[in-house]
Amino acid sequence: MAGTTAARVLVAGIGNVFATDDGFGPEVARRLSERARPDGVRVVDYGIRGMHLAYDLLDPWDAVVLVDALPDRGAVGAVAVLEIGPEHLGAGAQVDAHAMDPATVLATLSALGGQLPGRTLLVGCQVADTGEGMGLTPPVEAAVGVALDVVDALLTCELHPSGVV
Repeated sequence: MAGTTAARVLVAGIGNVFATDDGFGPEVARRLSERARPDGVRVVDYGIRGMHLAYDLLDPWDAVVLVDALPDRGAVGAVAVLEIGPEHLGAGAQVDAHAMDPATVLATLSALGGQLPGRTLLVGCQVADTGEGMGLTPPVEAAVGVALDVVDALLTCELHPSGVV
């Protein structure tokens, strides 16, 4: 597209690969990093490094797509997309650099002098097993492919708003 620059989009895999299904976000990020992606898109597996993500969010991003495990609400393996806005962030969240959930990371931005990106989305998978262990359970492993397709569709929408997704 002549005369336009690609949107800057950060895709952040979040989770602990040593806690079974909590490794969903890192696995999606790993597989996304092996794929070709549009200009302006950066994919990072942050794992449990919430402060690293918070500092990277100080750079200007047009959109951020967080990929993370969600608590089981009766549909293990179900993938959902949630939009996160300022109303979803708690005030005065405790900051622990080794245990920062996405809401705490985003709430920490203002304390660091930053602000929320233009749009923040969460692609989450409902998980049941977050006990000690490596590897995803079969329903969550199957959901990785679904999440890849969802993230690809979101990136297309973010980078080409007039395109059909």
